[in-house]
Amino acid sequence: MVPGQLWRTVRVAGLIVAFAGISLAQTESDDVAQLKAQVARLEKQIELLSQKLEQVAGMASQQTAAAAPASEGAQSNEPASPPARTYPPKSLTASTTPVPAAIPAAAPPSTTVPVTPPLPRAPAAPQGGPAATASPLQLRLGNVTITPVGFMDLTGDWKSENAGGSLGTNFGNFPYNNVVPQSKLTEWRFSPQNSRIGFRVDGEWKGWRFIGYNEMDFLGTSGTNNLSVTNGAFVPRLRLYWVDTQKGKFEFLAGQSWSLLTPNRKGLSPLPGDIFYSQVMDVNYIIGLTWTRQPGVRFVYHPSTKVAMGLAMENPDQYMGGSAGGSTITLPALYSGFAGVQLDNSSNVQTIPNLTPDFIAKIAFDPSSRVHFEVAGIERNFKVYDTAGPRVGLYSTVAGGGGSVNGNFEVVKNLRIISNNYYSDGGGRYIFGQAPDLIIRPDGTISPIHSAGFNEGFEATAGKFLFFGYYGAAYIRRNTAIDTNGTLVGYGYRGAPNSQNKSIQEVTFGYNETLWKNPAYGAINIIGQYEYALRNPWYIAPNTPKNAHFNTVYVDVRYTLPGSAPTVLPK
Repeated sequence: MVPGQLWRTVRVAGLIVAFAGISLAQTESDDVAQLKAQVARLEKQIELLSQKLEQVAGMASQQTAAAAPASEGAQSNEPASPPARTYPPKSLTASTTPVPAAIPAAAPPSTTVPVTPPLPRAPAAPQGGPAATASPLQLRLGNVTITPVGFMDLTGDWKSENAGGSLGTNFGNFPYNNVVPQSKLTEWRFSPQNSRIGFRVDGEWKGWRFIGYNEMDFLGTSGTNNLSVTNGAFVPRLRLYWVDTQKGKFEFLAGQSWSLLTPNRKGLSPLPGDIFYSQVMDVNYIIGLTWTRQPGVRFVYHPSTKVAMGLAMENPDQYMGGSAGGSTITLPALYSGFAGVQLDNSSNVQTIPNLTPDFIAKIAFDPSSRVHFEVAGIERNFKVYDTAGPRVGLYSTVAGGGGSVNGNFEVVKNLRIISNNYYSDGGGRYIFGQAPDLIIRPDGTISPIHSAGFNEGFEATAGKFLFFGYYGAAYIRRNTAIDTNGTLVGYGYRGAPNSQNKSIQEVTFGYNETLWKNPAYGAINIIGQYEYALRNPWYIAPNTPKNAHFNTVYVDVRYTLPGSAPTVLPK
């Protein structure tokens, strides 16, 4: 019999005896005083016995609790096994303007038998922001968590000339001051097109952690001109659509993602918050930045938490210029038919032949939360077929390539320095299409164009403000040849059109202020940016401007969806 049951039995017995004593006192009046005294003594004894039983029960409970951890297979309400599994830090929200952050140290491995982890908990602050909580919009389906991601923008932009770039800047062809009426008119508009919407799916299957990510904006090519008169019928555009799986030290990604050649803020993560594309509101970002979003596959090996090595095969494109205001080469007379057929002149079709994928390799080092450093390289292969020239019926095949050295460094608390540096021979497409990849010589052979891009800048946080400033530049080297009729062709030759840029430069700065935020309801931000751009052509005709310059101001109101995806997943 356990001590609690014994105590209750004694108590009941005592009450029975007491009632019996009272009844006996009623029938035998001459013994009333004696019975009352007996009842009083009995009640006192019961009280003392109860106190002793409570002491015994307390000692037994302490002994049981002390013996539980030592006994094999003992049960407990609170598991004493290892903490819940966490994964390498991954930023979770849509492609908002990311802020550098500390990288949490990896937890030491545990030798204890694992138990089922708890439900997803609030992750650490993404990109150095305030601590996040689980999103109230998350949908849990078994071992899978689905999280909507995105934000709603209303952007007002003013441009000093009518450059025709819509919300983004046409870096390569904003007008010279002698071009009328474009250089004499300004632009002002409101636009919601930079708004983004999508979802993230997190889960695990047989030890493989997987993330599916989708993201869209509204900068797609419209099939109607009815955008300003009666209806802002802006078209959704696919930005990102990929799945990433990881088990142990190995990771694999397939789908449309930011190119591996795009600078990272942290590791080799494909998530938007871990990619550097600046803090600016310009949807074409900053000149000199190497980036694209395109289909491909990627293999990543993590030898440690501080090193990641990746190899990607991404969508190729034999590019002769013309995209996003970029300069276009001059083809020899016999090969003018290459444009849009064998070489992409921004005809917006995917019919251009390509020999191989673009091969990109990158290694990233993150020795601490204050330092990210990476080295990347790219190999490209070009091939054309001579249809009308001196080598008719023959091929011309050439390999191109390039490399970059990038980093971001927290030199003092809340101040981070950015440096991205890229040089290529045939890799101009990756500088936002501002440089052609190659020229065609008069004999039908390929000659790659040397090009380079640079970004240097800072990002600083102070209370509710994020301040940023960058200098960006793109340089395209001259590559010319003499055609069979004696004229010059290629890029940057004497007499070339002033659209063939030698250099494009930009200085920009701005701020991002958090007006209000709540883990359950989201956040509201005000973002401002000023941008000054300058471009210089290779050839300046007599009595024409030697350069073109351009000013832009952005003011944006942004509402961001609440919460973030889980960093701890069910097993």
